[in-house]
Amino acid sequence: MIVNADALQVWACWRILSARPGQADEARAEHLLYGHLPMDGEYSVGSWLRDVAGIMASGKRMIVTGGTGLFLSALTEGLADIPPTPPAIRAEGEGLLAAGGIAALLRDVDTATAARIDRRNPARVQRAWEVLRSTGRGLAAWQDDTGPPLLPLDRATALVIDADRDWLAERIDRRFDAMIANGALDEVAAILPDWNPSAPWARAIGAPELAAHLRGEMSLAEAVGAAKTASRRYAKRQRTWFRARMAAWRRHVPG
Repeated sequence: MIVNADALQVWACWRILSARPGQADEARAEHLLYGHLPMDGEYSVGSWLRDVAGIMASGKRMIVTGGTGLFLSALTEGLADIPPTPPAIRAEGEGLLAAGGIAALLRDVDTATAARIDRRNPARVQRAWEVLRSTGRGLAAWQDDTGPPLLPLDRATALVIDADRDWLAERIDRRFDAMIANGALDEVAAILPDWNPSAPWARAIGAPELAAHLRGEMSLAEAVGAAKTASRRYAKRQRTWFRARMAAWRRHVPG
């Protein structure tokens, strides 16, 4: 069975824009944790781990695949048992981020956590801010008390696709062009009445740009160009995560 480890492929609204497996692929093998969440659902790395634990209980062999490094690291390294963030605090964090950007949140993040997280990633910085604000304890301290992993590396074959930057950039551009050709714009148009830039599902790369185009704020060419740039930046952050957190994983270089 194939188990999704991509934080955006879980949302039902994004088949094309999140590059979920197509129907032909799904017919060849059982695929789990793809497109199973409505837009008003709530999901976290802890939710994902609980779902994976249930799948592992079946005893079937599974291939866990996806680009969300936090999911994969939590699976193989463990996850801190942090209490849920109260909605009021989450709303406060979203307000600070909207008004002052990442810097407004980083000012209140403890030094140990700030040194550990990706400070260019709004979602990661907001999460660190929320944890400290709601628990009085920094995210780094919670992580240092992490329990044993659900799937230790010595029980798995751990592979990282370590693609050449230029090769990957060309693939990113071709893939986004294919998404547009296959109906990504219609997919965004379908959710535009419910668009909420702070919602987890709205973080799909290309969604904010195509939504801006549909609102008349930029041309389609500008939206596509901005989405491709965002994709390349995300790929760069992924490579950084893989180097820092997955040094023990086996590398595979496509060509």
